Amino acid sequence: MQTSPDRHEYPAHWEADVVLRDGGTARIRPITVDDAERLVSFYEQVSDESKYYRFFAPYPRLSAKDVHRFTHHDFVDRVGLAATVGGEFIATVRYDRIGADGTPASAPADEAEVAFLVQDAHQGRGVASALLEHIAAVARERGIRRFAAEVLPANNKMIKVFTDAGYTQKRSFEDGVVRLEFDLEPTDRSLAVQYAREHRAEARSVQRLLAPGSVAVIGAGRTQGGVGRSVLGNIRDAGYTGRLYAVNRALPEGQKELDGVPAHRSVRDIDGPVDLAVVAVPAEHVPEVVTECGEHGVQGLVVVSAGYAESGTEGRERQRALVRQARTYGMRIIGPNAFGIINTSPRIRLNASLAPETPRPGRIGLFAQSGAIGIALLSRLHRRGGGVTGVTGVSTFVSSGNRADVSGNDVLQYWYEDPDTDVVLMYLESIGNPRKFTRLARRTAAAKPLVVVQGARHAAAPQGHAVRATRLPHATVSALLRQAGVIRVDTITELVDAGLLLARQPLPAGPRVAILGNSESLGLLTYDACLAEGLRPHPPQDLTTAASAADFHAALSRALADDRCDAVVVTAIPAVGEGSVADAALADALRSAVAAAPAKPVLVVHVELGGLAEALSAAASTAPQAEADHPPHIAPRPASTEDRLPTAEAPEGEHLIPAYPAAERAVRALGQAVTYAQWRRDAADPGKVPEYEDIDQKGAATLIDGLLARGQGLTLGADETCDLLGDYGIQVHRALPAPTPGAAAEAARALGYPVALKATAPHLRHRADLGGVRLDLADEDQLLRSYTELTELFGVPEELRPVVQRMAPRGVDVVVRAVIDPAAGAVLSFGLAGAASQLLGDTAHRLIPVTDKEATSLVRSIRTAPLLFGWRGSAPADTRALEELLLRVSRLVDDHPEVVAVTLEPVVVASHGLSVLGASVRLAPPPARDDLGPRTLPAY
Repeated sequence: MQTSPDRHEYPAHWEADVVLRDGGTARIRPITVDDAERLVSFYEQVSDESKYYRFFAPYPRLSAKDVHRFTHHDFVDRVGLAATVGGEFIATVRYDRIGADGTPASAPADEAEVAFLVQDAHQGRGVASALLEHIAAVARERGIRRFAAEVLPANNKMIKVFTDAGYTQKRSFEDGVVRLEFDLEPTDRSLAVQYAREHRAEARSVQRLLAPGSVAVIGAGRTQGGVGRSVLGNIRDAGYTGRLYAVNRALPEGQKELDGVPAHRSVRDIDGPVDLAVVAVPAEHVPEVVTECGEHGVQGLVVVSAGYAESGTEGRERQRALVRQARTYGMRIIGPNAFGIINTSPRIRLNASLAPETPRPGRIGLFAQSGAIGIALLSRLHRRGGGVTGVTGVSTFVSSGNRADVSGNDVLQYWYEDPDTDVVLMYLESIGNPRKFTRLARRTAAAKPLVVVQGARHAAAPQGHAVRATRLPHATVSALLRQAGVIRVDTITELVDAGLLLARQPLPAGPRVAILGNSESLGLLTYDACLAEGLRPHPPQDLTTAASAADFHAALSRALADDRCDAVVVTAIPAVGEGSVADAALADALRSAVAAAPAKPVLVVHVELGGLAEALSAAASTAPQAEADHPPHIAPRPASTEDRLPTAEAPEGEHLIPAYPAAERAVRALGQAVTYAQWRRDAADPGKVPEYEDIDQKGAATLIDGLLARGQGLTLGADETCDLLGDYGIQVHRALPAPTPGAAAEAARALGYPVALKATAPHLRHRADLGGVRLDLADEDQLLRSYTELTELFGVPEELRPVVQRMAPRGVDVVVRAVIDPAAGAVLSFGLAGAASQLLGDTAHRLIPVTDKEATSLVRSIRTAPLLFGWRGSAPADTRALEELLLRVSRLVDDHPEVVAVTLEPVVVASHGLSVLGASVRLAPPPARDDLGPRTLPAY
């Protein structure tokens, strides 16, 4: 939150939309003098018991003096916030600053009394908890560090709100009243409580959308065709288990049905609740529809209508108005410009989308920001999910369109604990809140695989997406996602390949791969692909083209029983003249071997093997063929080997064997599974952020405060940089300016020979390859001769900006950087110094704070890391000292968010110890931390 320049000015930045415990939304805003009538109306709807708990006595109505007091605030010492739905108050909270004697006070007093009142109809929705988070943030902004609250002992609900908040608190009992005092500084526990509440609320809000008890399609046309009529038919044909209604204001008087569905001219005419409304009317009519839905109590909207932010400036404003209007009524929105949502659960069977057929039920959760990509993914999973792996289908599907409200973060909250989803596949064109996404992704990936493909990697986000800008390049964001356990892929083909493997195969215990099959050439291709993916393949076992199904069974059984093997790739080519009987026999043999040893993943590479894909899915079941019940939902196309539909469904929970038409695709999916499995093992013990006794955190804070008092942001000078880094145990080799030959000689005498002479002009800085550096100058003669050479080559000293620095022990030159990105948060980066590493983009990244294990992996994750470990007989560098340096920089930026950028370049890592030869630090007022503040929805 930003500090208002006028203590009496209305603090608009305190306004926020929040998701409540039951998944509904409310708006939190400051109470003003214009709210008198709303306050009186609100108070009249509060029960006498709740009034008694608030005022400790019967208090049937507010006096004029009360109303004035509760609506007139200075927004500094007296603040009131209200939670509203439909523009009306449902709860209030206020604080009054008090002094040590408990009487009203002003700053510098840092304590305040706080009190709540929640309308009885809205108690139990988490309204008070949300208000406490926001009033605490407001109080911290205004210099208040502690809250006090007096509560009657019988008011258990309010006592629980305070005690469950996670703040450090004291409790006392006096004169029949419980007095609670608690510090407002966020703690690990208070943040954990906040994140847990956020998770429950956002997951519940998505569940209300995906599992509604009743659905109304608004804009279902009177004639066949059209978006609304299509969605209505898709919901009906999917066998939706809830109540379905068609709504069209143009229906003739007296028409009660449309395609066998109860029809109405307005959602207001529906007798009974409507949980979800699918809106398919022209954009100019949507506001009226939203009003009707809000007044009828609809819980959520899927807006398939177009004409919003994707269409330009006018549409963007229309989109903002849509979100604001829906939130006024406590509704969440998927869309606008959405393809729709699908839930294949037999309890729901909802296909509120433009897909004409519901995909097979399965264990994959699918999210796509693009409708076109959503169609492609559903189509590909429909074909391959049955024909190649058995019945790996979709649990739920969400196409968010412009994702003006519900985003991938919200859906991740739902999938994290959804028992029907084992694997999450996401197509993202933008990440609106990378800091939150990586936090949620890390938690999700620890429980189930999360596979992501990013579109628009080399261009701006689609016009319809309102996202915050990030200064980080795509490669850096991708690296941070991988650090969070996300399986990053580049194409939707790889997305499906990885998803099908992870959905029904166990994770590999390591990178060792056995290869067996009836084609030596295909085995060698697979072997090479394994090496390219960083796996450790065994030499391929060639069973020869004469191999029978029994030979495959025996070879696979041996490989699965081998303790030196973590995964198996089976390669198969058809024998001349063999048909479906041989395919079925081979599939049965492979499945039989896997069933006897199910702990290792098995993949099949098949080359134009017409029936094996079908046989692999059919071999586990004798159920009747299911093609008639599950026709393709996309227009038919000529079937390829990878596109065949299933002939039967395998038993739930059985490890189905995925088959791939190319060795490279199978091995790439396996490599991703190996990397993810290793991340899961490492995540179980993430390491710790070490403490260093020589860090002077208070001294650094004092120095920073003093420096920032000069202005809003500044790059520190050399002495200030050395002092600040020194407070964190980072010693920088000082460089003395040498504007003249005499000054260079004097600096060298002060530092002691040998020295280095460097040109620090921007075009020469850190460019030893250009000749602007002279090293190992042993005496004054060499120094002066080098000074003359530099000025003759590059110009006058005023342009060169030469400096003299004491020589450091030889070693490997590296670069350490830390930066606070407005969207992603604090990021630590590491790489080798020099043009080659810059050209290759060979830099690794970690989110701050970095643990000791993460520092170790950071050093080893760049491609040029062998240079640090004795490459070609060179002396190994002191990587332990390098890791400690990384940890100290991480601590500095984490402890002091005012430090927005740090660069150490170069850092020479010798065999024993290291030397920081160049450093720069930039300070600025700390940026807003939306992950530490109160829960809010994105502002519109």
